[in-house]
Parts: sequence; C-alpha cells; structure tokens
Amino acid sequence: MNDKMKLKQFFPMLAFASLALAGCGGSVSKTGIELSNLDQKAKPGDNFYQYACGGWIKAHPLTGEYSTYGNFEVLIENNNKQLRDLIEAMAKGQHEAGTLEQKIGDLYNIAMDSVKQNKEGYAPIQADLEAIAAIQDRKEIIAQMAKLGSKGLPGYFGFYIDADIKNSSMNLLQIGQGGLSLGEKEYYLDNDSATVHVRESFKAYMEKMFTLCGSTPEEAKRKMEAVMGIETRIAVPSYSAVQQRDPEANYHKMTYEELKKDYSGIDWDVFFSTMGIQGLKEVSVGQPEPIHEVEKILAETPVEDQKAFMEWKLINSSAPYLSDELRACSFDFYGRVMSGKQQDRPRWKKAVATVEGVLGEGLGEKYVEKYFPAAAKERMVKLVKNLQDALAERIKVQDWMSDETKKVALDKLASFYVKVGYPDKWRDYSGLEIKDDSYWANIVRSNEFDLAYVIDKKLNKPVDRDEWYMTPQTVNAYYNPTTNEICFPAGILQPPFFDMEADDAYNYGAIGVVIGHEMTHGFDDQGRQFDKNGNLTDWWAPGDAERFEARAKVMEDFFSNIEVLPGLKGNGALTLGENLADHGGLMVSYTAFQNAMKEKPLQTEDGFTPEQRFFLAYANLWAGNIRDEEIRVRTKSDPHSLGRWRVDGALPHIDAWYEAFGITEKDSMFVPKEKRVTIW
Repeated sequence: MNDKMKLKQFFPMLAFASLALAGCGGSVSKTGIELSNLDQKAKPGDNFYQYACGGWIKAHPLTGEYSTYGNFEVLIENNNKQLRDLIEAMAKGQHEAGTLEQKIGDLYNIAMDSVKQNKEGYAPIQADLEAIAAIQDRKEIIAQMAKLGSKGLPGYFGFYIDADIKNSSMNLLQIGQGGLSLGEKEYYLDNDSATVHVRESFKAYMEKMFTLCGSTPEEAKRKMEAVMGIETRIAVPSYSAVQQRDPEANYHKMTYEELKKDYSGIDWDVFFSTMGIQGLKEVSVGQPEPIHEVEKILAETPVEDQKAFMEWKLINSSAPYLSDELRACSFDFYGRVMSGKQQDRPRWKKAVATVEGVLGEGLGEKYVEKYFPAAAKERMVKLVKNLQDALAERIKVQDWMSDETKKVALDKLASFYVKVGYPDKWRDYSGLEIKDDSYWANIVRSNEFDLAYVIDKKLNKPVDRDEWYMTPQTVNAYYNPTTNEICFPAGILQPPFFDMEADDAYNYGAIGVVIGHEMTHGFDDQGRQFDKNGNLTDWWAPGDAERFEARAKVMEDFFSNIEVLPGLKGNGALTLGENLADHGGLMVSYTAFQNAMKEKPLQTEDGFTPEQRFFLAYANLWAGNIRDEEIRVRTKSDPHSLGRWRVDGALPHIDAWYEAFGITEKDSMFVPKEKRVTIW
C-alpha cells in the first residue's frame, strides 16, 4: 500500500522466498520424508519436480482463495491459526488502555467489524478527498501529496531511510521511483495480449472505483484517463526490475542543496518539512530519470489531472479498509485479473494480516513466547557454524578465484553477523494509538507512527545492526549486504524447513540449503560487490570478477531459455542472484552434510539413500500449484524463479544429484558437465 515501504525493493536485502510467511507442521518419520508426497511413476531424470512432489501436488489442488498454493501456503494456514488464537484471546479480554494486548485485540475487533465499515462506506476518506478537490494552484500539489504521503499514501515517488551503501555505518535518505499502481513498468508499455488485458481491466477498475466514491461516470472516465496518462509517463523512464538489481546504477548521492538545484522542479523543502523531516544533509536519488519526469509532470500536467492522480492513490490504497463493496472491487482486479484468484480471503485472515502489518513485532513477541523452543535455536546456531565451515571449504577449492580474493572472501564469511529466532530488544509501540473511530483511521495512524519512528531512529544517525527486517513469525530468511548479516526468524525453524525429529539428510537438504542460500548471497552477483563492512566496493582481484561473470552468465542463459508458459520464457537476468544462491546453497549444504556423515553415518531408509533424501527434502520445499496469471506476474516482477524451476532448473547443475539418482545422458534433464554452472 505504501510506496515508502515498496521502495525497500531498491535496498538490496536478499530473501530466500518471494513471500514472507510463517507456520509450523509435523514430521512423519525420523527421515522427515513423507513418501506420499512423491510420484514414483515419474522418472527422476526427466522431471524431478514431479517425482519428488507429484503426490503432494495431486493432493493439494488450488482452491479459489489462492493463485499459488504450496508448502509455504500450508505454513501460512497453520501460522494464521496460531496467530488467530493468540489475537482472539486478546480480543475477547479486557486490557488496560495503552497496553500491547489492548492494541492487538482492539485492532482485530475493528478489522472484523464489517457492519460498521459497510455503514461508513467511503466516509473515512471523505475529508482527504475534499482536501484534494480544494487544490486550486499548481504550487499546492506537492504539499498535499506530502500530507497524504505522511499518512502512508503513495505519490509520484517515494523514499526510505537506510544504510548508505558506500558508507554502511551511517543511514541515508534515499529517493526512488514510484507512482505505478501496476508495480512494473511493462504493464504500461508491453503490448502482448495478456498485458493488454491487464491494462484494459485496470482502466475499467479505476472507473468503477471513482464512481463508487462519488464521481459521475463522465468524471470517472476523465479521471481514469488522467491517471493512466501520468502513470504511463512515469513508467517510460522507470527502471525495470532487472535494472533495479544493479546497486551502483541505483546510487546517486548528493548534498541536499545539490538535490534542490539538480531537481529544482520539486519543492523539496515543502515536501520534506510536511513529512516531518528536518536537518536533511545528504540524499541519494536512486533513479534520476523518472524523478526528472516527475518535475515535468508537476510543471506541465493540468492541475485537475494531478488531483485525479492523488484521488486515485487515496481510493486505491484505502479500499481494503473500507466497505465490502470497495474491497470486493479491489480484489476483482488485483486478485482475480492479475493473479487468477477466484475468491477473497475470509475476513479473519485479513484481520490477522492487518494486526501483523501494524503490530508485527509486538505480535511476534507473543508468538515466540508460545511457539519457539530454545532447543531449536541451539541446533540452528550449530548448523549455521557447520555451513560457514563448508562454505569456507568450497571457497578454498575454487580454481577460478585467486588466492588474494579468496583471502578477502574468507574474511567476509567469518565476519557474518548471524541472527536466529528473534531480536534481543523488542520494538516499543507505546506511541501508537488504536481506537474505535474507523478502520482506515487506525491504518493512517499506524503509517504516521511508522514514519515518525523511522525518522527518529534513522535520519542522520548511525545504522543499528541489531534491527530486524523480518518479524520473528516470518517463514523466510535474508541476507543484508550493508550489515553483512544473515537472519533466520523463528518462523522458518519448523517443518518442512527444519525438523528437530528428522535426521541430517533431511535437515541439511532443507534448512541447510536455506542457510547456504543466504550465505551465498554474500557472494552472488549483487552481494559480491559489498565488502565485509557492508560497503559497495570492488574487493576482487583483477580478472576474478570477469571469471565469475562468465560462470554466472551460464546460469542466466540457462534460466532465460526455460519456457514457463507457452510463448513465455523465464527472466534469467532478474532471477540470477536467487538462482546463484540456490546453487551455492545446495553445493555448500551438501558439503556440510557429507562432513556431518563422517562423524554420524546414515543408512538407507524408506528405500532411499541419505544422499537421495537430501535432494528430496530440498525439492519438497517447493511443492505447489500455481495459476497461469500468477506465473505471468512473477515472471515480470519476482527475482525468485518459480518453485518448479528452483528444483528442475537448479539440480541439473549439481554433480552430486546425478550421482545420487544415477542420471545419465539418456535422461531429458541431463546437462553435459562442461555446460553446467561451476561457481561454488
């Protein structure tokens, strides 16, 4: 909803999966492998994904609520039930005003009150609609856009405050492109039939929403055309998802005075002072071209058209928190058209998601108390150390990397800051007021609270290395290059990722690969550009980077040639970093697994060798079904490959997989050894 939050895409935090999820499950045997998940009629060398996951896929068909449903979504369901139990216990009780329990419980009750939301209609945004309508002069536009921005509403551009990638110990305010309701520029510019359908549906959606919020059909059509014209203008010079992956190309640091001079078409003093930002010294403009285009829009586009744009951002952002009619209209476009979903989530799931979004770390504190065993953290810390040792071992044997670069790489690896489970210090929510006025008013106060929190904590201040970028209940993990940290929240330390009851073959194939994946991000095409202190700098000896890039190009080309739908190829450039991390995660974790078996040998169980179980555990993480519409969305925007190809695209480059399953040149997945990726 909030462009300032969306702008974190420019900050190169590298996560394991495209979704931030949470949950738990149960193991089925000491191996952790559920045989019914397999389809043993399939040939491992022709379609390993089907072989490892076919039984699971058949047993879990898509329901109307989902555009994709896999093991991640199973964990979402389990996690939602856990969180719902925690939240509803607080929602039913009486709590002292201002306590965390009162805020969690009251916000959930407010989100669940459909009668009140339907009675209010769009009244909660009426005052802001009137403020936009009252604009008479072009000079008022940026001030009003900033007022809306402080409430969490997107505008022509966004900003965030986080580590300066060339001075990583200090935070820097960073300005970036924004304004696109469809997210990616291609939706405005491509002319294939699927994209045109999305674009035309978007126009119809805008007209309907304007009408539902008081415009006549004629006014709605005019406003829609104005918004489409502005967003298309911004889309043309906007950076693509691939371009945004280049840290150097998205960094243009300057003094605040230089900003005002070089981008004089925007009244920055008014914009930032309205946002509550004072004493700004330096900034970085991530994508200069679209920001220069915004200057032209502010100067050239009729005031009425720009008012329509602001009105649209208000309506579109607030719709999920208003009446059922507005929320259903929003779902029809973003859910049905863009993702292929057939029905919206039940209200309680949306209410849980709201509590997580507003009070995520507070809820996480309650979650950890109830669901996270200390033994899991202890075992995880040991696994991380084993994987660090294995990656060091892998680095030392690479013949394409010079001794000079190896030395620095090993130093960087040894300097990893490891976070497991939950933060040492919990966030203070005492300044956030939750009260029973309107659902939307509480969302606005939350956005204002978050903005003030970021300004107070980060503006012109050193980086806090203890900050967490995911809540403890998240089933995901990340590597952050500017702090050289790897983080594994409590939520991921559960089956099928991590099973305290399963053997090493399973856990190294699952959570071990996750750990290795995040570690490898420190040395992938993005992460390798940052030193051990988190600064963007070239620490590679002459020739090593070129040898790395040549090997990475093999991976890029391989994934670009995968046909994900008839006539639609994968985007190997966009997914390169994640594919390299999967490759490294597999190689490193397999090495650690072999090391562990020297001390604790494993036997064949359930008809599978330990090596086979390692790869089955990995593949099963990605079991799932997905709609064609969602495949198209992710191919345009997601830096992670689709689940199927994180298996069938990754494993053909792993020699040990060939050995484990006896894969030969007669198998369709076979890749000649000289054409396989050889990096880690």
